[in-house]
Amino acid sequence: MAFSSSCFCHFSISHKLQRNQTAPFTHGSNSSVLSRQQYFLRGSRVITSPNLPKTLLQRRSSRVSASWLANSKVVNSVFPLGTIAVLPFYVFMVVAPTAKFTQKVMESNIPYIVLGLLYSYLLYLSWTPDTLQLLFPSNRSWIPELAGIAKMFSREITLASAWIHLLTIDLFAARQVYHDGLQNDVETRHSIALILLCSPIGVVTHLITKKLYLLMVPLI
Repeated sequence: MAFSSSCFCHFSISHKLQRNQTAPFTHGSNSSVLSRQQYFLRGSRVITSPNLPKTLLQRRSSRVSASWLANSKVVNSVFPLGTIAVLPFYVFMVVAPTAKFTQKVMESNIPYIVLGLLYSYLLYLSWTPDTLQLLFPSNRSWIPELAGIAKMFSREITLASAWIHLLTIDLFAARQVYHDGLQNDVETRHSIALILLCSPIGVVTHLITKKLYLLMVPLI
């Protein structure tokens, strides 16, 4: 009797415990199999949570990683190339300011067009949905705040675009000082060298130099 009772009990429990697996289903363009297990034990149904497919997570992670690597390569290439590209113009203006070749080169607008296109491309890469929010965090006014700008410039791609922006503006300021020096016969080599290092100081230096020269001309 004991043997028959144990066999009957084992048979009953084995029939009450069932496991079913659902068929694969398709979600969007990615088809995956989610293993959903159901257990029936003593009339109650227990459903385990489905396992998220690792392939989708891996694909998204690989896309983000590939995008980051692409932007990183652009930054590592643009930063030194942009700096090297503007140096010859400063060398020409400082070493041979009155040479015909220098005057012809500095009259061209091609460098500014190239730098402007490069800056636009970097600006496009650095633009994110939260860019405007970082620039103008307050809804009361359209004045940028320092904290948001600091956070925005913590990104390498944004910093690279700002660097190209500075190189373009500095070179344009140096050209204006150079042409003004030629027209008024004023020494500009020291001012142009300072513009390369710190543009505002170089511009102020040129204005002071020009003013002193105009005061000394009548005395000569």
